[in-house]
Amino acid sequence: MYLIVAGGGKVGANLARSLIGHGHEVTMVEQRADRFEMLEEEFEHQVQIGDATEVFVLEQAGIARPPDMVIATTGDDEDNIIICQLAREKYGVPKVIARVNDPRNQPHFDLLGISPTVCATLSLLALVEHEVPEHELVHLLELRKENLEIVEVQIDQGSPCVGKSVERIELPAGSQLISVVRNGQAKIADGETTLEAGDQVLAILEPGKTDELKRVLLNKR
Repeated sequence: MYLIVAGGGKVGANLARSLIGHGHEVTMVEQRADRFEMLEEEFEHQVQIGDATEVFVLEQAGIARPPDMVIATTGDDEDNIIICQLAREKYGVPKVIARVNDPRNQPHFDLLGISPTVCATLSLLALVEHEVPEHELVHLLELRKENLEIVEVQIDQGSPCVGKSVERIELPAGSQLISVVRNGQAKIADGETTLEAGDQVLAILEPGKTDELKRVLLNKR
């Protein structure tokens, strides 16, 4: 598989190194001359200097082939948006992945249909919330292309679903329980699974359904 990685910082360089190690063909684009010189010592012809938001730089990197994927990993969200738009709309690259540096910019990526995206801040936040028991509902994963998300719900003693089997719980339309973790052991949730206080329940649902799910499982909004 041939990939272009735009951005030769720590994220881009480590990603390119791993991809090459897995046998993929990679061209990395880095704008800063000092960083390019260091990368060139390791990656040689597989790194190119230039601004990846400029068409002629992308063409020198081989985007007209086109590559199987373009991954925008720069530290500038606006640049990452432009790179992905150029790759997808001008050159017909079938897949793009963008790094989101500031989670406040995620709606801009969503509005332009740039997906999937990776935001380290949001990923770390989800992990922190997962480890903090007072968080009743944690957003674990967003599948934007499929218009779905996966959440974790902590069932407490006062939850109206305690003692009920899954088939007796009137879940919101567009949602489904996936699994239940109890005493450190996970099991797939089926119709006969009975929920208990302390259970950690994974659910998949359409975006915007979290309040309905909390009302059903926790009697809260």
